Amino acid sequence: MNLTVFGIGYVGLVQAAVLAEVGHEVVCVDIDEKKVERLNQGLVPIFEPGLEALVRENHAAGRIRFTTDAAAAVRHGQIQMIAVGTPPGEDGSADLKYVLAVAETIGREMDSAKIVVGKSTVPVGTCEKVKARIAETLKKRGREDIAFDVASNPEFLKEGSAVADCMKPDRIIVGT
Repeated sequence: MNLTVFGIGYVGLVQAAVLAEVGHEVVCVDIDEKKVERLNQGLVPIFEPGLEALVRENHAAGRIRFTTDAAAAVRHGQIQMIAVGTPPGEDGSADLKYVLAVAETIGREMDSAKIVVGKSTVPVGTCEKVKARIAETLKKRGREDIAFDVASNPEFLKEGSAVADCMKPDRIIVGT
C-alpha cells in the first residue's frame, strides 16, 4: 500500500520506517529541508535502537523516501498519517496549528479518496476538526465529491524501545 507520513520527528520516522519494513511504499514529508536532505543521505537525526538500520535498508530498497513536496506526497498515499508536533499553547493545551495546516494541505492536494490518520498527541475532538478542515478545503475547490475519512491511531512508544513497540505493540487503538 502507498502511505504518506507528515512529520519525520520521533513518532513519524519510527512509524514510517516500520511500515516500510513490512513492505509498504512510504513517502515522508517535512518542512525541514535539512532534515529531509540528511535522511535521504541515510543520516538519522535521532537515536533509537534499530531505527537507523531500518531507515537505511528501506531507503536503499526504495520503500521509504523523504521529501518537502507535500503535493506529491498527498498524491502518493492512499493513507495520510499526520505525525506533526503539537507544542503547548499559552494555556498549556495542545496547539493544533500544525495538525490543521497538514489537514488543509491534504484537502488542497488530494485528487482521490484518502484515509487520514492522526498519530500526533492531540485532545479528544481533533478528528472532527481535521475532518472539518479537509471538507472546507475541498468545498473551496469545488471537490466535495472526493471521499475521505479521518481516524486516530495514537502511539504508545517508549524511548529506547520505540521500534520494538511499533513492530509488536501491546495494544492498538483506532477511533474517530
